[in-house]
Amino acid sequence: MERIKVSSNKHFLVTGDDQPFFWLADTAWELFHRCTLDDIALYLDNRRNKGFNVVQSVILAELDGLRVPNAIGEVPLIDMDINKPNPAYFDFIEHVIQMVAERDMYMCVLPTWGDKVTNSGKGPQIFNESNARAYGQFLGKRYRKHDNLIWMNGGDRYAVDETNDYRPIWRALGEGIKSEADQIMTFHPRGVDGSSTEFHHDSWLDFNTWQSTHNDINEPIWEEIFGDWMRMPTKPVLDSEPCYEGIHIQFDPANGYFTPYDIRRRVYRGVFAGGCGFTYGHSSIWQMKSDEHESVLASSRPWKDCLDDPAAFQVHHLKDLMLSREPYLNRIPDQSLLLSNYADNHRHVRATREGNGLYVMVYIPTRLQSVQLNLRRLSGETFKASWFDPRTGKITEIGIYGRQDHPTFTTQHKGPDWVLLIDSQDN
Repeated sequence: MERIKVSSNKHFLVTGDDQPFFWLADTAWELFHRCTLDDIALYLDNRRNKGFNVVQSVILAELDGLRVPNAIGEVPLIDMDINKPNPAYFDFIEHVIQMVAERDMYMCVLPTWGDKVTNSGKGPQIFNESNARAYGQFLGKRYRKHDNLIWMNGGDRYAVDETNDYRPIWRALGEGIKSEADQIMTFHPRGVDGSSTEFHHDSWLDFNTWQSTHNDINEPIWEEIFGDWMRMPTKPVLDSEPCYEGIHIQFDPANGYFTPYDIRRRVYRGVFAGGCGFTYGHSSIWQMKSDEHESVLASSRPWKDCLDDPAAFQVHHLKDLMLSREPYLNRIPDQSLLLSNYADNHRHVRATREGNGLYVMVYIPTRLQSVQLNLRRLSGETFKASWFDPRTGKITEIGIYGRQDHPTFTTQHKGPDWVLLIDSQDN
């Protein structure tokens, strides 16, 4: 497999031979901890068949991962000593990385969940600056040969809180890995926060991620993504933890669940604001919930029963859409195309286009919503307009328009959300 790297313009990810790579990850934080190899094979086959190309998992897992053995009866550390890694546990992880590679997918690995650094959660807190660097060096040397490996430092905790600064530990861990391995690396932040907040200028951080999380149903992730798009030095950015399918809004059952529609609104607007991809997640799948496990966040369904939930089928349409237009690597966010927009976050419209105006994509989140466009910023004299259905990936042609037009488009009654496509007919 080709290793993933940062594109020459620094806004995107590409393969080693410079082919566009759109990040479509699934969240499987407890994969190494709770799943047998047969379970993992079933899971990976399902995700590959749905178009996912990255799996995010954690070595030192959140759900009491230091004390409770994994599915083959191994704990990661001997006597819970970070200086005594259990060879059998880390061999198991290598086996899984190879299984992922056999399916032409990438493994995004968190070295540890944040509770082992910040003393929040089950922990225990085991890291300091010195042993974090040594652990990073161990991991880098142990797994540096794997071309399908991507590193994700951090672990859903703030790098700085009211009383402590954990940045030296996270930096030591990242620098330790990078001293032994050259796979790309990012940082998984707490919600709502981004890796750029504390680490943007660190040399080990190759690309940024945000966690738009599971609270505000109308979280304006486009603001954070676009902010990082504009930040210098330029680095790719994506939302690595948007709202999950099957999780309660604000973690409260009284609020109901995030729907596939909520997920689409989050990820389309993030990508159109400059994201180089996104991560999907499901409340039962991240924790690999089974009948033998206590429910976390009120997730009662076993993970295997959730593999085919609706949004898991739908999210690949966004990846397919972005890769369907060329040149991919010249795409930019551009709100100036819109001659009308909406102030409220629920109806907020996002636009992206090819740098020279060869194509435009506009995400419109509600039914019977009108948007007027300025086509004079585009390349060519005539343009074909079409509707893209984010539920099915189906495209329906609207008509042909001239460059001097300022057409208004109104979404269909069904939906509710749609993507408006504008393609130059002169190139």
